[in-house]
Amino acid sequence: MSSISTLSNPVAQTEIVEALNQSVAETAVTTMLAQNFHWNVTGMAFGPLHDLFQKIYEDHFEGQDDLAERIKAIGGHAEGTLSGMVSRSKVNEHDGHATDKEMLTCMVHAQETLAETLAGASDIAAAHGDKLTEDLCISRGQVHEKFAWMLRSHLS
Repeated sequence: MSSISTLSNPVAQTEIVEALNQSVAETAVTTMLAQNFHWNVTGMAFGPLHDLFQKIYEDHFEGQDDLAERIKAIGGHAEGTLSGMVSRSKVNEHDGHATDKEMLTCMVHAQETLAETLAGASDIAAAHGDKLTEDLCISRGQVHEKFAWMLRSHLS
């Protein structure tokens, strides 16, 4: 089955779109989390963390767009409300009042959660023969695993 055939299979389309919307929601919440920490980080590690958090939110903003555009490419509806994303996301918001280590720990959890969600979305796409969505999810998952490693390295 090709990626195009997901359009003619409503069950496949529904399951893939649902998994992608979950991924978009968690990416959006993590984007804001990184930007919040970028604004509020203090301490001796201010410079490198300020830069790393910016790198993360800039990457994630583009990533959520890629995921949402894939939803549209397969004929689905990309959910776009902030309240919907926050309520759906397994990544929680944070008010930004935290030490640098607490921020790092929170961001590691967010990255690991995203990688896991994208791995699940990849599996769903693979089960329906949607190689393009599978590839996108794998690529994005690898980005989040790398960010998790980079963030964990600051905690060592």
